[in-house]
Amino acid sequence: MKHHLRTLASGIHFGEGPRWRNGRLWFSDFYAQCIYSVDLAGDLRVELRLEGQPSGLGWMPDGSLLVVRMELRQVWRRWPDGRFECHADLADHSAFMCNDMVVDPDGRAYVGNFGFDLGAALAERGVAGVLADHPTTMLALIQSDGAVSDAAPGERFSFPNGMVISPDGHTLIVAETFGTRLTQLDIADNGTLTNRRPFALTAPRIPDGICLDASGAVWIANPAAPECALIAPGGEVLDVVQTGDLPCYACMLGGPTGRHLFMLVAADSGPSDTATGKVLVTEVSTAHAGLP
Repeated sequence: MKHHLRTLASGIHFGEGPRWRNGRLWFSDFYAQCIYSVDLAGDLRVELRLEGQPSGLGWMPDGSLLVVRMELRQVWRRWPDGRFECHADLADHSAFMCNDMVVDPDGRAYVGNFGFDLGAALAERGVAGVLADHPTTMLALIQSDGAVSDAAPGERFSFPNGMVISPDGHTLIVAETFGTRLTQLDIADNGTLTNRRPFALTAPRIPDGICLDASGAVWIANPAAPECALIAPGGEVLDVVQTGDLPCYACMLGGPTGRHLFMLVAADSGPSDTATGKVLVTEVSTAHAGLP
């Protein structure tokens, strides 16, 4: 399928955690240390400024915004009345900085973490070296009251990153970035994850941010290339959107019909004085499904 891309916003340092809500795309900017939203006309506005490098976003049933603060290894909650306070501390359930998150309809949140010092490992061994050998880590489960536990006891993941929840609420799919795979698990009534099994192998593509469409396929942002790819269960590549000369780090389906594919791109994931990041958008044939 041929895709017409347009730039919705530019001047972003590094965008992550895109979420479509109430007619706007919300996303974090790691190094600007703020949360933006933008509409389809390109109206960009700052929703929240905060330290601690924001990443994953989600909403509680009461409309409270949850934000992963990566460096603090905490999730903070902005209540509808404007209060902003720590919702959960993940220091005992993460091996390094926390990262992406998905929030279910009951307000439970699943949060991934790096598992190791990614910057140091890349500098020492490069991407190929990290892919070949890296520590694994757990997924954290935060109950709606802020209680934290291991989401999948006994399981460890290779840099758990983007996550989606199926429309029926029974399945979670997680991108294991340095495992080059998508993994699915069953969601129990208490939120615990069991019955781990493959969804798809993605190599040579590396899955970062992901989103789910109504056919049951998963769009993956590929930080190793300027592209976003649609992966069917089992691994067939159904579609690829080229993102120009910038790698793609996150993606989300949204818009009025759920068929706008938003892609967050940047020159690289490290801090820079130059804000190379952009939000790109195109339309695809199959609409959004599930969460986020």
